[in-house]
Amino acid sequence: MAYSKGNPSYASCALTVLLLIFLASPIFAMNVIDKCWRTNPNWRRNRQQLGRCSVGFAGKMTNNIGRGATHYRVTDPSDDPLNPRYGTLRYGTSKLRGKVWITFQRNMHIKLQKSLLVGSFTTIDGRGVDVHIAGGGCFLLQRVHDVIIHGLRFHQCRAQTPGLVLGPGSKIVNLGPVDGDAIRMVSSWKIWIDHNTLSQCQDGLIDVTRGSTDITISNNWFRDHNKVMLLGHDDGFTQDRNMRVTVIFNHFGPNCNQRMPRVRFGYAHVANNLYNGWGVYAIGGSMNPSIKSEANLFIAPKGKKEVTWRQDGLGRSQSWNWSSVRDRFINGASFRQTGRRVASPRYNRDQSFPVANVGAVRSLTSSSGALRCTTRSIC
Repeated sequence: MAYSKGNPSYASCALTVLLLIFLASPIFAMNVIDKCWRTNPNWRRNRQQLGRCSVGFAGKMTNNIGRGATHYRVTDPSDDPLNPRYGTLRYGTSKLRGKVWITFQRNMHIKLQKSLLVGSFTTIDGRGVDVHIAGGGCFLLQRVHDVIIHGLRFHQCRAQTPGLVLGPGSKIVNLGPVDGDAIRMVSSWKIWIDHNTLSQCQDGLIDVTRGSTDITISNNWFRDHNKVMLLGHDDGFTQDRNMRVTVIFNHFGPNCNQRMPRVRFGYAHVANNLYNGWGVYAIGGSMNPSIKSEANLFIAPKGKKEVTWRQDGLGRSQSWNWSSVRDRFINGASFRQTGRRVASPRYNRDQSFPVANVGAVRSLTSSSGALRCTTRSIC
């Protein structure tokens, strides 16, 4: 068949060729997660491909994809905590069972009247549209696993008073008071938080608490916030010793003050992130966590140059294992290493990824946050 410029097949082929040329350009580099799906111009028809792209402690999210997955589209931005209508986001997270892949029909602002309880095997996929979760409750992942949250904009999340909420499996849950976090994980595991933009919430932006583990936080843009990311519930919750979190390809700043992240007890691999300043500190912790900072770019603000902060009333923090490996420090930034060199994350085959040279960090994080898809094919 001969192609002509008026032929849709010709246009599709031409667009694909231009995309591949663009991606091969030396001034453009994608990180390993984005290369997995963004180079496919037909990603909209292959949304579940995303589940094979995650790396870090969450591993591949293959339990979210395949046969039996229910595809559900949000068409209605309204919210009813106890009687959600079909077409709303809460209906998709509470009424549907098994694997659920949630997308959005159009751009929308969703003000949740109460926290949204997200169930196991749920993917909330905001690619291709502009979806804001703002002005009310936000996301709570409580004793769940195999969850993907991708491509959303969280801001102005507010604390919630106690009350009844419809949770996964249509079960009514009597929630206590909830802090104004954008995404809070409680006793949950195998969670992937990718390509979201988060800012200006009442409490934290991301909390990993009460024994949550095997979490990957990647490609997000954190900005205009005080306490950004908390890993570990409190200094008395020793179950967090088993916590393992990967923090990669994120952009912190501008106007982030502290907790990027703050870690208690567990192990955090913090790699290939861009830190555009900080207020009190960038990376901190208590209760003897292990932190491996690898190939991050730290750009110090005026005045505050030290990246790290330790809280230890017993004076033992000199033995905590905090390592800086191949990091780059600009504007006088410095990293106080302590203890022994931190062991490698010991990722398995589904979790491992190459940590890029720090010189590539600006490019690898240039698309952090919720993506703006420029055409029907490219994202």
